[in-house]
Order: sequence, then structure tokens, then C-alpha cells
Amino acid sequence: MSTEAAAKIRAPKTTKLQRPVGTLYRGREGMWSWVLHRITGVAIFFFLLVHILDTALVRVSPEAYDAVIGAYKTPIMGIGEIGLVAAIGLHALNGLRIIAIDFLTIGPRIQRLMFWIAIAIWLALLAGFIPRQIAHIIAGMAGVH
Repeated sequence: MSTEAAAKIRAPKTTKLQRPVGTLYRGREGMWSWVLHRITGVAIFFFLLVHILDTALVRVSPEAYDAVIGAYKTPIMGIGEIGLVAAIGLHALNGLRIIAIDFLTIGPRIQRLMFWIAIAIWLALLAGFIPRQIAHIIAGMAGVH
């Protein structure tokens, strides 16, 4: 056997790593869960910050407080409330999923299944909330209270 043939036999075969399609990251449900959890957490934090500040206005200037509360009764803020409820719901359900992954022995193995279950529950909750909120927004636009 020639030295060239022997070198080919002994040389380890290298496989070319392929980049996942559509993303630079290799994550799937776990990565998107992490990203969504951080985004919703930051959004909820800023909502709470604004809520504390606007509530504190009542002690400084009741008129300013009334003006801010009046601005919250606009249709755009009603749509914003849908976003807020969606963020809180997703953050809460994903938090429960993370707790289950940490404390259940089979948690890490079924984390993808739990992700899709959390998404299904979240969508079901939103399906019950969104039509009611839209009806509330429309009634507010029509002046019906």
C-alpha cells in the first residue's frame, strides 16, 4: 500500500457544519422562549414603572392625574392593553414552564412539548380576552359606558 493511500485511511473525515436556516443560532423553541421571556419581562417592567409614576401624580396634581387617566381611555391605549395582557400571559406561562423544567425530572426532555402547551394555553386565553377588549374599545368610542 502506498503512503498516500495509508494517509487517506488514517486521516479523520471532517464534516462540514451547516448553519441553521433562518437564524444564526442553533436554538429552537428554547431559544425563542428565552428571547420572548426577556422581551415580555422588559415590557412589563416599563409598564409598571409608568404605572407607578402616573399613580404618584394623584398626590402632586389631581388635575394632571385626571388628564393622564383620560388619555388611557383612548382606543390606542385599549389596543396597548391587549399587548400588555398578551405580554403578562406569555411571561407567566413561560415562567411556569421554566419552573417545571427545573423541578421535574423529565422537564428538560419535554421542554419543547411544554413550550407548545404554554403557547396553546396563551392563545386560548387571548382568544377569550381580545374579543371582549375590542368590544370594550368600540363601546368607549361610541360613548357607551
